[in-house]
Amino acid sequence: MSVTVRYFAAAEEIAGTPAEQRGAATVGELRAQLLAAHPGFDGVLPRCALLVDGARVDDEHLLTGSETIDVLPPFAGG
Repeated sequence: MSVTVRYFAAAEEIAGTPAEQRGAATVGELRAQLLAAHPGFDGVLPRCALLVDGARVDDEHLLTGSETIDVLPPFAGG
């Protein structure tokens, strides 16, 4: 079971790729995997929104393996 993780802005720069496949049972597990795989995320990922198929969810949200997760850092502007 794997989900597609898409990175935007600073998250893409840190990950070094616009997208990758990951296997995780929950959003929290996915977050831990991303921190372990991309050490530069420790200062950015806690401030990022993780959207599962377009909806913001908490770390306990269960993943089925067919979702697209968007990692969106906070954006400045107005």
